[in-house]
Amino acid sequence: MRWDNLTAPPVEGVPERAAPATPPLPLALPDATVRTFDTPGFAGMTFYEVRAKSIINRVPGASRVPFEWTINPYRGCSHACLYCFARNTHTYLDLDAGADFDRKVIVKVNAGELVRRELAAPRWRGAHVAMGTNVDCYQRAEGRYQLMPQIIAALRDFANPFSILTKGTLILRDLPLLRQAAEVTRVGVSFSVGFVEERLWRAVEPGTPSPRRRLDAVRALTDAGFAVGVLMAPILPGLSDNDESIDATVAAIAAAGATSVTPLALHLRPGAREWYARWLGREFPHLVPRYRELYGAGSYAPQTYQRELTARVRIAARRHGLLRGERGDNRDLSEPPPPPASEQLTLL
Repeated sequence: MRWDNLTAPPVEGVPERAAPATPPLPLALPDATVRTFDTPGFAGMTFYEVRAKSIINRVPGASRVPFEWTINPYRGCSHACLYCFARNTHTYLDLDAGADFDRKVIVKVNAGELVRRELAAPRWRGAHVAMGTNVDCYQRAEGRYQLMPQIIAALRDFANPFSILTKGTLILRDLPLLRQAAEVTRVGVSFSVGFVEERLWRAVEPGTPSPRRRLDAVRALTDAGFAVGVLMAPILPGLSDNDESIDATVAAIAAAGATSVTPLALHLRPGAREWYARWLGREFPHLVPRYRELYGAGSYAPQTYQRELTARVRIAARRHGLLRGERGDNRDLSEPPPPPASEQLTLL
């Protein structure tokens, strides 16, 4: 993706072409049940209900991340974060990485029973399972399909350690289950809050709860006895990487009672790169040269930029009495260890 000749993505609610009366079934999902819901929260969205064959998946290149196994009950995400690294996975389903990723969500309706079956299999050895590593398991669809209570209950019943990373305040619905699970196994909970500026939030994360509501959820989980870490990600060059934004965000995270903050610069993989770049070219064309300089033809900002960003967040964390998630042997064992900086954004 070149950082020039950019055009804007479709505007929400203004389709490029008239939608067919019945959403087409993607070729990669021949047995899906297609549903739409006549409620404002799901306007313009299509759900493809499938019965998955497996649900606990091994992570490719697991030696480079702090978990080996994941559960992803959904594909596609109504959070509609412009930068989401998982966008390109939709192309594997004959869907596009842009509007389709935001509006066409695959729901693994048998996720709960599959988790229970796979945890009971003789070959399963009780390894840590990470959730929220691809798309958010507490996106809006979860309010209707309620897959997570079944999943958490199964993990609890098998005393299997797990962690959840989310932007979704719906996790509070499952707080009783999480507390029950924490009595028998290690449970880690983390939130993603990259910035607290509301205009920026509405522009780049339009389907998520506001940063302030997420931090309220951090406080509620902390008060319930969980050590909640915050992934301060992504920090957006030219938009949220200034000292004022960093200080305000770290101060809010500290005030919410988080036990750690881990900063990550924006990274742009194929799919997300094109979608974000078009938006940037429309809304902030003066920043395009800066992004061209930082990202060139790659996905990651230079290490020098990342290190400088991390140092500034660390200074702010110390100023606000919040230690970064580097606690050595004193680290709370209910939390998975922080992954290498170059890989952490794969948690989003």
